[in-house]
Amino acid sequence: MSQAEAPLPAVAADALAARTVLVTGAHGGLGAEAAKACARAGATVVLLGRRVPKLNRVYDAVKLVGPEPALYPIDLAGADPADYVDLAAKVGSELGGIHGLLHCAAEFTGLAPLEATAPEAFVRNLHVNFTAPWLLTQACLPWLRKVEDSAVVFVTDDPARVGKAYWGAYGLAKQGLASLVRQLSAETDSTPVRVAGLEPGPMRTDLRARAYADEAQLRVPAPAAYAPACVHLLSPAGIAHRGAIWAPRVPA
Repeated sequence: MSQAEAPLPAVAADALAARTVLVTGAHGGLGAEAAKACARAGATVVLLGRRVPKLNRVYDAVKLVGPEPALYPIDLAGADPADYVDLAAKVGSELGGIHGLLHCAAEFTGLAPLEATAPEAFVRNLHVNFTAPWLLTQACLPWLRKVEDSAVVFVTDDPARVGKAYWGAYGLAKQGLASLVRQLSAETDSTPVRVAGLEPGPMRTDLRARAYADEAQLRVPAPAAYAPACVHLLSPAGIAHRGAIWAPRVPA
């Protein structure tokens, strides 16, 4: 079950001061807005993504509002466990540790019957949306345990929606992430690591447009509306949502 709250709690200006936060999918709709919000809250943000030109644009935007970020190009579809271990070691040793990991990366090619989905497309979507986030988290956990308070936040999706027909490997992966949140939280309950899920509502993103091409976009909130929720879960205040999937309500 998801936790729902209204209104969205206010975010302190220094909520993430002196913290290093990794954001996957940092050049995407929610990822870019979350990265900027984390920087405004004082975090040194590590921008992870596979599209370097877009990452560079986000880098410039983040640098204007907070501490200078770090840029780490990586393709979740092609990276292996050793790549994630190297990433965690480089970030942890060079930036004073790892305090937060926000999983915004997602891949969705559109609604289609499972039977008609090419095997390689199914495997890739399942990997990018589920397996890769876990492997990166696994590599970061030793570093996350070294600090007094840390957080892992997985961006999920409404199971009542993506559990229906035609949502394919994306829908299966997002449902799996919700289970991963609960299981991993139970296993890290006695450690400094807090695990939670964020289930944003509809957002004006390219991913949503692939499923709802005819939707009136202006009736759907922009991704920036959910950026404060990302900061809240990454900050010490996020302990209220430990082990839960949070579905905050935001105005349209």
